[in-house]
Amino acid sequence: MSDRIHELLNRNLQEVFGEGNAARRRAAIEELYTDDCVLYVPPGVFVGHDALDKFAGDLRATHPHFAYTPHGEPQALHNAGRLAWGSGPRGEKPDYTGLDVIIVRGDKIAALYVFLDV
Repeated sequence: MSDRIHELLNRNLQEVFGEGNAARRRAAIEELYTDDCVLYVPPGVFVGHDALDKFAGDLRATHPHFAYTPHGEPQALHNAGRLAWGSGPRGEKPDYTGLDVIIVRGDKIAALYVFLDV
């Protein structure tokens, strides 16, 4: 299970939040997330693929040239995992950093908690 959790964390960072192409982002959401997934972020709580897709797309549109870079290796514990990351212009110091924590059900992300460093 820990290999799958590591894969989900890394792919979510790149293929959902780092993806600028709407069709590829949506395909990744459908592959990586449960239908009833819940996203917990500072602006609020978003439920389901449509809400997650809209949030990730809107966020990506605010900084389309930014890249998400993992900080360290993902960690897994039972059905949960975490991954620290940074986001900023490719090859430069991140403009902001954070931590993703996921809860996995049936090999897919059921919940994602995004903690931003301030």
